[in-house]
Amino acid sequence: MLHPENDPEYKGLTVNSGVAPVSIVNPYLKRGRFARKKMSVTDYVEGILRGDVTVLGQAVTLVESTHPDHQQVAQEVIEKCLPYSGKSIRVGISGVPGAGKSTSIDEFGVHVLKEYGGKLAVLAIDPSSERTKGSILGDKTRMEKLSVHPDSFIRPSPSAGSLGGVARKTRESIILCEAAGFDKIFVETVGVGQSETACHSMVDFFLLIQLAGTGDELQGIKRGIMEMADGIVINKCDGNNVEKCQLAANQFRNALHLFPMPESGWTPKVLTYSGFFGYGVKEVWDMVYQYFDFVKENGYFEFRRQEQAKYWMYESVNEQLRNSFYHQPTIADMLKASEKDVLEGRKTSFVAAKQLLDAYFALLH
Repeated sequence: MLHPENDPEYKGLTVNSGVAPVSIVNPYLKRGRFARKKMSVTDYVEGILRGDVTVLGQAVTLVESTHPDHQQVAQEVIEKCLPYSGKSIRVGISGVPGAGKSTSIDEFGVHVLKEYGGKLAVLAIDPSSERTKGSILGDKTRMEKLSVHPDSFIRPSPSAGSLGGVARKTRESIILCEAAGFDKIFVETVGVGQSETACHSMVDFFLLIQLAGTGDELQGIKRGIMEMADGIVINKCDGNNVEKCQLAANQFRNALHLFPMPESGWTPKVLTYSGFFGYGVKEVWDMVYQYFDFVKENGYFEFRRQEQAKYWMYESVNEQLRNSFYHQPTIADMLKASEKDVLEGRKTSFVAAKQLLDAYFALLH
């Protein structure tokens, strides 16, 4: 349909082009003024060692980056910070979604800082969407007291599909936090329930948060995560829920009797508390520090740290091999063709995988 002004009947009329839209950006703005200064390895290390949380946050971002240049700088920073690490206590906190992990960490953190002093870093892992690959990173909103505490540092990170609900780079982040003077580290996991091995392999004490009414002791026996727990605490033990929590605690205690004795020689305890009201928080942390006294005395604390270092050496090897394979240009081209063959039924998955690996090893020679 023609506009009236374009109709031949109105050829004597002219249409003004209008006013050009004005840019919303100030024309006098000097962009260079706001450009972030590129930091060197020395800048990062010096900032971390003096406890600058802004520099620490930037360093953790660098560690989490998958860009090859960033990775190289990150590894140098970690190497220089390594001699200053290892002097903290590391506590892993896990539990089913909705168990109250973030609220509990807020109460636990304030209690620990008040009773034992020092500085606390919370590395909270947020689940990433399988569809959009994005994360909300909103755990800080539930940690109202800790987020404004001068001696705390809260860092939410996306899980990015890594096993065990723990971000792949969390172990390196722990080293940076320790070098910055944080002597207490909490690692909060996604809480998937079945594969928490990654978290267990980077902390000294693994605390499992449970809820009443999630099943009888048979469910407790079935869950592999129960075997890894150094302590089990049942949250939301308040109001009308106290009796249910006490019953659940007894059921979990019965279930624990059926497990073999842990390597540490420590018998995991089952306690009840309320993260929302703060009831029973002192008893939980008395148990945690009793555990540390126990394992430091019998030598298991150092043994576990050494075993963890060995585990992460092999994990790093696996990751490097995987990256090397997928970033090999020839293999990247072959992958699409192999994928098509598998989808169209010309090859089985195993044959296609073997051919790809054979081609990769041939390229190495």
